Amino acid sequence: MKNIILTGVIASATLVSCGTVQSLVQNTFPYTANVLVSTGVPANQEVSSSTTASNVQSWFGGNNNAQIKDVRISDAKITVVTPSGGSLTDFKSFKVYISSDGAAEKLVASRADFNNSGSTLSLDLNNSGYLDSIVKSTNLKVRTVYELKNSTSSDMNLRVSLNFNSVPAN
Repeated sequence: MKNIILTGVIASATLVSCGTVQSLVQNTFPYTANVLVSTGVPANQEVSSSTTASNVQSWFGGNNNAQIKDVRISDAKITVVTPSGGSLTDFKSFKVYISSDGAAEKLVASRADFNNSGSTLSLDLNNSGYLDSIVKSTNLKVRTVYELKNSTSSDMNLRVSLNFNSVPAN
């Protein structure tokens, strides 16, 4: 009898913990994209770079986006990932747009007139409306528009990290 009760408790705990992990993964999920800022990019001129974004669901295969709704941007950051270092002092502004197959482009984050000598910058979020149609489509694309204060003396790699929140679809 003790074994049956113990087995029932363990099975219940396992099911609850799996549901909790699934809920956390579906309610907050990241997308990342890489941007190359080449030497010789002119200063005081907006430059655009587009790339396909990847997320945790694409790492493990499958697409559970049909099980979510009310998707909004919750965090956006730009990080310098150049092996030789680098900082954001050469930049004047950033704008980040997302789009996907069958969905129009939408501004999700931006930042201008900042003074940051570090390697990471949090962007201001544009939370006007839901992003369900974009995130649930295939091939999410991130377009980063940046403007330099000064030309760079070497290539610089940036990582755009976007986090989204959602609620489970019933």
